Amino acid sequence: MKVTYRPEGGEEQVFDYNPNKLLSAEREALEKRTGLPFNQVAKGILSGHSLCRRALLHVLLKRQHPGISFDDVDFCWDELKVEMTKGEITLAVEQLREKGGNEEIIEGMLKGYDEAPEDEGKARLPFAV
Repeated sequence: MKVTYRPEGGEEQVFDYNPNKLLSAEREALEKRTGLPFNQVAKGILSGHSLCRRALLHVLLKRQHPGISFDDVDFCWDELKVEMTKGEITLAVEQLREKGGNEEIIEGMLKGYDEAPEDEGKARLPFAV
């Protein structure tokens, strides 16, 4: 996944987000901050859950700025964009179809395919289907 943070008056930052590459302390921080198990946090990030996205941005920014606190992370909704890559969309659609997934969800995922970022390396799902 690609997470793009474009703060007004600030420099754009693009992060590669792969839930499998988060450190255990980062996953635990996400769970602690949101009060959700990690698989629900991952789904919340995709579905637009505000607290999940804020917690993720905090974790990503903390890698560059270790002293940043959660309270320092505040953004307008249009300053943060979270996107599945083309490969992630393809894998998710395949798995949903294999499991008899909801066609509305599948169609919604496919609508954004053309604008989705390309993959860098092998695509993995950002959540368990």
